[in-house]
Amino acid sequence: MSRFRLFIMLFYIIWLAGIPRPGLTQEAIAIITQRDNTINSINLETLKLVYLRKLMLDSSGNRWIPLNLPSSSDLRQEVSGILFKKRPEDMEDYWNEQYFQGISPPKVLASEEAMLRFVTITPGAIGYVHKHLVDNRVKVLKIISTAEDN
Repeated sequence: MSRFRLFIMLFYIIWLAGIPRPGLTQEAIAIITQRDNTINSINLETLKLVYLRKLMLDSSGNRWIPLNLPSSSDLRQEVSGILFKKRPEDMEDYWNEQYFQGISPPKVLASEEAMLRFVTITPGAIGYVHKHLVDNRVKVLKIISTAEDN
C-alpha cells in the first residue's frame, strides 16, 4: 500500500472519529413551557413524575400536558435516558399498563418547531428542545447539560 493511500485512510478514520453520533451530542436541552405559566423552574424528579403522568397538576393546580418527540428522535432518546435511564422503546410495558388504567402517554409531536408552537399556544404544556432553538415564544424551566446529566 502506498504512503498516500495510507495517509488518506488515516485521515478518513480521524475525520470519522470527530463526527457526532446520535444520542451523544453535547448540546444542552431546554425544558420549556408557555410564557404565561406561573411556574419558573422544575427539577428532574418533578419532570420525571410529570412525564410518567404520576404528577398531573402543577403547584397552582393547572394540568400539565407533557409533550414528546417521536421515539426515533435523538433528542427524545437523550431525554428518556436522562429521566428514566431507559430508551423510549423500553417504556412500552409501562405505558400499556397505564393505558388500561385510563392514563395516556404524553402527546407526540413531529418536530422541535412543532413542540415550540404547541407550547406557545397551550396552557400547561411542557416539552423540550435543543437550547439553541429557544426563543421568546416560550419560558425555559430548566436547562439540562447532557454532558453532566447523561
